[in-house]
Amino acid sequence: MGATLSFLGAAGGVTGSRFLLQTDGRRYLVDCGLFQGGRRTKEMNWEPFPIPPSQIDAVLLTHAHIDHSGYLPRLVCQGFQGPIYATDATGALLEIMLPDSAYLQEQDAAYANKKGYSRHQPALPLYTIADAQAALEQVRTVSFDQPLRLDGATVTWRPAGHILGSAIVEVDVETPNGTRRVVFSGDLGRYNDEIMKPPTRIPEADVLLVESTYGDRPHADQSVQDALAEAVNGVVERGGVLLIPAFAVGRTQQVLYHIRQLQDKGRVPDLPVFIDSPMAVEASHIYCQFGDDHNLDVNLLMDHRVCPLRCRDTRFVRDVRESKALNRMEGPAVILSASGMLSGGRILHHLKWRLPDSRNTVLFVGYQAEGTRGRRLLEGAEKIRIHGEKVEVRAHIAMVDALSAHADRDELLRWLGGFTTPPGRTFVIHGEPQASEALCRTLGEWGWEVAVARLGATVEL
Repeated sequence: MGATLSFLGAAGGVTGSRFLLQTDGRRYLVDCGLFQGGRRTKEMNWEPFPIPPSQIDAVLLTHAHIDHSGYLPRLVCQGFQGPIYATDATGALLEIMLPDSAYLQEQDAAYANKKGYSRHQPALPLYTIADAQAALEQVRTVSFDQPLRLDGATVTWRPAGHILGSAIVEVDVETPNGTRRVVFSGDLGRYNDEIMKPPTRIPEADVLLVESTYGDRPHADQSVQDALAEAVNGVVERGGVLLIPAFAVGRTQQVLYHIRQLQDKGRVPDLPVFIDSPMAVEASHIYCQFGDDHNLDVNLLMDHRVCPLRCRDTRFVRDVRESKALNRMEGPAVILSASGMLSGGRILHHLKWRLPDSRNTVLFVGYQAEGTRGRRLLEGAEKIRIHGEKVEVRAHIAMVDALSAHADRDELLRWLGGFTTPPGRTFVIHGEPQASEALCRTLGEWGWEVAVARLGATVEL
């Protein structure tokens, strides 16, 4: 058999990005993410990997978000010993994100054992901090636009504009019928983002895998700052707390940027803004190290008085004791905490305290996958289960759709329109069924050979 491509995740859903390229006896895994969402989805992380991890020659990462990188420690503890290639900034982010993910796995297992709500006795973490550290030992960083020669393939990372270090990955695969270029879009960013640069135009591909998170719709025609100002001023009037679940990398920095802009314009008061995520604090520092990867002025970033990623009264919460103390705090105030989809982390404890109080607002600023607590809240749930307990929902629930770091339908089509000729074959990935199918239909109308990727399927290149 010649070169093949297998869809091991992010096919028929958004999370768990994993794509296996096999050529000339070599196996390369593009992305190695966690499945995130409801219980059934998360249980997929416990299933045996389709091939022995020891047989994988290398992992090629598009970016550091956990649904693209968070399975790495599990892969390593199951026997993967090869290099993990990632851009310089992605490598720096992995240093904080993988141990944090492992810590959350350990904490969730410990809490489940303490409260007795796990179906497994005892509850075990998917992986440990030691596993995460072992995975980091295997990371090798690469620069944008510099081809990396591997056995049977040449790989190039192009800026994707989604988060710091995010990349479109081009793999030139050697097959019995010649070289085939396989392009993995990764997560594509926006064209008018204040912080990140736009995604790189790719002129050609024999095979394209394109994300479709928002493949069926444009982002809401709303002003990010208007929506944020409304949410902040609402809790100020009610004396409540604005709770913002946000990814520690990318989304937290965007929110801080816009709140600071609003304060500088006098549109919201200088209320305290608590960053209850040690990882978000460290991630903000990494922006200073990679000034060429974004639009911000590094000199301003390094001056806390004028830093665009700090509000006028920013308070960093470093330990669990300080985090728990926020539960007793009266508003008005803002708390940013992870995780963005309410799948774990300190945000869950804040929700238990803040959801039953109608003075408060929970403001979502990113995509909420099907089956997650975040999606249920947006759909109007009157109660949600947190740590085995049912919690009443009386707080205001709102969403700032326009703050997404994902390209919307129109931006995806703009990027796809940059190909000089249509790719030989296109597979739509990383989207819920209706979003993937909508993008697939549009590309079919363009005359492209296109299909929605099927989980577990293998195609020949």
